[in-house]
Amino acid sequence: MRLRRPGARAAGSEVATGNEVADPARGIELRGVGHRYGERVVLEGIDLTLTEQRVGVIGANGSGKSTFARLLNGLVVPTEGRVLVDGLDTGTQVRAVRRRVGFVFQDPDAQIVHPTVAEDVAYGLENQGVPADERTVRVAEVLARYGLAGHADHPAHLLSGGQKQLLAIAGVLVMRPARIVFDEPTTLLDLVNARRIAELIAGVDQQVVVVTHQLDLLDGFDRVLVVDGGRVVCDDVPPAAVAAYRALMADR
Repeated sequence: MRLRRPGARAAGSEVATGNEVADPARGIELRGVGHRYGERVVLEGIDLTLTEQRVGVIGANGSGKSTFARLLNGLVVPTEGRVLVDGLDTGTQVRAVRRRVGFVFQDPDAQIVHPTVAEDVAYGLENQGVPADERTVRVAEVLARYGLAGHADHPAHLLSGGQKQLLAIAGVLVMRPARIVFDEPTTLLDLVNARRIAELIAGVDQQVVVVTHQLDLLDGFDRVLVVDGGRVVCDDVPPAAVAAYRALMADR
């Protein structure tokens, strides 16, 4: 089982301070990262730099992969080490980090907060202080792009499961982050909608990090991390990483 770290900085490289100006070339850096919930260790010894366009994360339930995903935009702050996004610390510069890293949850109901489709998509733009005229244009554009234009004034909670996931993704994409983390985005969907979300992920321009149990979703990715027992135990191209994961699960 091969462990490699594409794009990792050499030991002794400069680490960002809390006041450092953003540098998009740096990508997402995890430096000596660990996380505990009380006495329970969830992640430990994570040292990675993520600069690739498509990064997958796989592992068994309870392996720590969802906590790993939440570290990348400050939803969870490490109890050890630091996470840096474009040189910005998720612990001290979380607002700036979240402008750069969007997050799509497994359950879209967890992030749909407004009564109608258009209002929900506009919510993040309002928080960013985007003027009303520009908000209207950007919301209309993203709804049209993802087949939701005809549902703009519909109650969000009455959408189908696939439409809700599209709405959740639209609400992230409308804010134009440079990077998007998807936490098991197809788990609750049927095959048709899972395929549609997979095609959407493949087509976005942003860097994406995708946590998934759907291994074929990783076809064409640049890099896949296998997480087990709170550690990254394999870091490779998709075929090799998936093979390592299958071998790991075969021993259970």
